[in-house]
Amino acid sequence: MKLFYQHELENLRTKLILIGEKANEAARIAVDGLLENDLAKIDQALALDDAIDALEVEIDQASVRYITLRSPVSSDVRSILVAIKASHDLERAGDEAHSIALRAKEILTSDGRSGDTVAIGQMSLLSCSMMADAISALVEGDVKLAKAVILRDKKVNELHQQNFETLTICAPDGSTQTPNCFQKVFISKSIERIADHAKNLAEEVIYLLDGPK
Repeated sequence: MKLFYQHELENLRTKLILIGEKANEAARIAVDGLLENDLAKIDQALALDDAIDALEVEIDQASVRYITLRSPVSSDVRSILVAIKASHDLERAGDEAHSIALRAKEILTSDGRSGDTVAIGQMSLLSCSMMADAISALVEGDVKLAKAVILRDKKVNELHQQNFETLTICAPDGSTQTPNCFQKVFISKSIERIADHAKNLAEEVIYLLDGPK
């Protein structure tokens, strides 16, 4: 019977990895679509949103069922609580990716091209690598990697501040470029929030591995 319970936990862990990978993929494709003026990629990113939402529901339901029916020991309870918190963070990262895709689509459909994207590409690479490493830290039980993810968040914040300062003065009032500049401010903010969710996931991994026994 214990083996069956362990199988349930492994299934939960697999779903958690999957939602993280899909959220990260959506963010990466959405930004790539903007940078490459590729509406097809943006539509691919938008299409991932429903799957991300469905996985969060599955994780929540499986977690509640396990706690209710299996009378888990304290270490398993901690794993379940981390899974619930992590899935919420990853779903919200997926929401930010969805927002990026919608704003990128509006930029491309209104102007036909992305124009100056300041440090958005650099921010995206960094935040997506943070998320990928946070997921790897969870899979591999790597506290050192999780702590390294947290340290990289500061750089994303700095890049977002640079973007904000540049984009809020990128076009004079009344210019046709002004709306797109503000869309890019919001895209930059969404990328910064994705990095925050990666940081949260890394902190949850540390709690899971180094928390109270």
